[in-house]
Amino acid sequence: MICKVFSYKKVNSTNDIAIKKIKKGFARGLVQAEFQKKGRGQRGKKWISYNGNLFISIFFEINKKISLKKITFKNCSKIKKVISKLIKKNLTIKRPNDLLLNKKKICGILQETIVYNNSLFLVLGIGINLIRNPKIINYPTTNILDEVRINVSKKLIIKHIINEFKYN
Repeated sequence: MICKVFSYKKVNSTNDIAIKKIKKGFARGLVQAEFQKKGRGQRGKKWISYNGNLFISIFFEINKKISLKKITFKNCSKIKKVISKLIKKNLTIKRPNDLLLNKKKICGILQETIVYNNSLFLVLGIGINLIRNPKIINYPTTNILDEVRINVSKKLIIKHIINEFKYN
């Protein structure tokens, strides 16, 4: 269960903060930032972090024998469920870790693992384009406000995400 929320105005990366929290002895939690200076995506790609969008990382201990491919799909499905519930639209998962709305990227999910004190931890970085999206050549992107004309509260999304991950 995610029990502690750490909130920041500006960080380099919420995943980096989550890793520091693990190394300080926290077994689980959620890191939220208003802005990321060096957000990252899969394979070292940069995550463009616009003010007003959602940037969080969830971290918790996992079983060392678990399949990371299976947990990736499971976690994407949980985030998809949360967003779909709030905007009343069906999202699709573009494997391995993007969520699409109307065939355009609305959310990126970066999973990283870290071993600390002989335990394996999963750090799940989540970026959701709430009000603004980057323009990426050959990869259509969008945001919730433009697509469905709903200004979704960050606090509400975080509340639902915490609820969705309460048994991890």
